[in-house]
Amino acid sequence: MDTNTLLIGDCRRILPTLPAGCADLVFGDPPFNIDLAYSGSNDCLTREVYLDFTDRWLAAVHHVLSPSGSLFVQIADEWAGYLQVRLDGLGLTRRNTLVRCYRFGPHQKKFTPSHQAILYYLRDPNRFPFNADAVRVPSDRQTKYNDKRADPRGRVPGDVWHLSRICGTFKERQGHVCQTPLRLLDRVILASSNAGDLVLDPMAGTGTALLAAKQLGRRYLGIEKCAATAELARRRLKDAELFLPGLLDDRPA
Repeated sequence: MDTNTLLIGDCRRILPTLPAGCADLVFGDPPFNIDLAYSGSNDCLTREVYLDFTDRWLAAVHHVLSPSGSLFVQIADEWAGYLQVRLDGLGLTRRNTLVRCYRFGPHQKKFTPSHQAILYYLRDPNRFPFNADAVRVPSDRQTKYNDKRADPRGRVPGDVWHLSRICGTFKERQGHVCQTPLRLLDRVILASSNAGDLVLDPMAGTGTALLAAKQLGRRYLGIEKCAATAELARRRLKDAELFLPGLLDDRPA
């Protein structure tokens, strides 16, 4: 099987053709079905149609997830419960529900939506990588209270991650309606995979997961339905060494 590549097509059709258990880490970031203007896709499906789509792509991901594999699914809050029921039904084990929160959100006539859920599941709860030392951050004991009892290594991040949205003025922005911060994928990949592992993104978008995997010494495989979006991702991967100079020095934040 070729790796370090991006395939164009529907993951529901491509994933079942791949070897069973080939992916060590899967990061799924499906359309949220909240009427965003995705190129070539309808993001305003009925509940029945959207959940049928969800069932099919999750089953396809289950086929490729390795015996010691980890799965992260980023999803809008209104759909998180539906996906958790489905992931449980596939026999996977929940490890965390992470919350990615941000202050810059779309203004609405209600409390402004300012977070997304990231469901973290395991194929085998007794066999999976978790590299805590790779993602430690300074603790309040160190930075706020100057407590000598603080672990000098810092602490493993909590389950609430303060990571800004990729706004239109950001250099990281790739002209796509929905883009995940590179730093989020850094943390996921460093914590839940090892060098040389295969990171798979079944709906790759602008290739953020693939780019992070490449820069962190992992193999990668992406699938993207829209050819124009796939071309954006391929350009990012090709220019990875030049991407955002200076920003990568302190990753992950």
